[in-house]
Amino acid sequence: MSPMSRTPPPFARFEWMIAWRYLRARRAEGGVSAMTWISLIGITLAVFALIATLAVRSGFRAEFVNTILGANAHVTVYSAGQVDEQGRVSRTIADYGDWAERVAAVPGVTRVAPLVKGQVMITAQGRNAGVEVFGIQADDLKSLPGIAGSDEAQGDLGRFDEGIAIGTGVARELGVRVGDRIRLISPDGVKTAFGTSPRINAYEVVYIFSAGRYDIDRTRAYLPFAEAQSYFNREGVADELEVMVQDPENVEPIALAIQRAAGGDALVWTWRDASGGFLRALDVEDNVMFVILSILVLIATMNIVSGLVMLVKNKGSDIGILRTIGLSEGSVMRVFFLCGALTGLVGTLMGVILGCLFAIYIDPIFSFVNYVMGGGVWDPSIRGIYNLPAELRAGDVLSAVALSLGLSFLVTIFPARRAARLNPVEALRYE
Repeated sequence: MSPMSRTPPPFARFEWMIAWRYLRARRAEGGVSAMTWISLIGITLAVFALIATLAVRSGFRAEFVNTILGANAHVTVYSAGQVDEQGRVSRTIADYGDWAERVAAVPGVTRVAPLVKGQVMITAQGRNAGVEVFGIQADDLKSLPGIAGSDEAQGDLGRFDEGIAIGTGVARELGVRVGDRIRLISPDGVKTAFGTSPRINAYEVVYIFSAGRYDIDRTRAYLPFAEAQSYFNREGVADELEVMVQDPENVEPIALAIQRAAGGDALVWTWRDASGGFLRALDVEDNVMFVILSILVLIATMNIVSGLVMLVKNKGSDIGILRTIGLSEGSVMRVFFLCGALTGLVGTLMGVILGCLFAIYIDPIFSFVNYVMGGGVWDPSIRGIYNLPAELRAGDVLSAVALSLGLSFLVTIFPARRAARLNPVEALRYE
């Protein structure tokens, strides 16, 4: 076979050259550069919106889970309840030390802490706030990353046994600082012949923490374990055990082992049980948002079809000439396929760059928006967290790229096939 009759390979250099010439042709030359730019900008914005939304979604879920795991138990162990001599059901744990030793021996458990819990009213400087008090030992509190590792913490956690630790929301509500004294008022106080009188104790604020979640900072306080036992009439008992594990994301298997180790009267409650409804709602919202934004990408890629249909119509005589000089239907199809595919490729690349930059620099961007809007754009009392998080994941970026390129390549096939099947005789009849 002679070199002149040899069939050129697919996507040969001349096909790329013709496609590039058509893409940059001016409208006066029969090109559709304006439509190409519209398609390019549409795909760029659609991919940018998709990546930005996926990053914010991933960041919000990660921030929510991290704040839960940083300040709350991964597994809570409590008693099923026992009937006392007066016929009342008591759910306190009398032998909490033995329970803690057995649970701590379970492989994968990193920390076990007995807790005493109660709801009280805190007063200071004429202001009141309802909070939930956690009685905990100082060493156990120091091992909570969301409390001891807070960047916005004030005070000295080493003095925890001398006073009380409160959240930043509680401190803001009461208008107190480290060193001020606050009073705790509990309706379940001292039992007398005339009934139960409220118990009122005063404590010095030795530590103010920020767990990263508004609802925790606004409603939580910590007392030394022995002091909480005395204050809530829990002498010698605990209300529950707070358990931390190595792999909280896979907490279900170890929860069963913890329950067996604690004993037959023990019940367990994992962090997924407590927050499962919210996490499932997030998953549903994620899927819905991905579908909606996928439709947005599809609409943007449909502009490629409009541009290519116009390009094929304007280049009818060129197609006839190309077919006459020997180009096959496949070559013509690949030329126009490259026109649409290059638009989708460049638009996707620009959208990925913008989306990644948005996720990386979301804090200054959000601060600028908040400044322009006069503040108050993000209300932590509604959102639960203090800022808009974003976490850029390779899987999210790849899914956005695959979706955009797949749709761009797919919709390009149809006008490219129309160009390839154009009859050269009909195309040149009126030329």
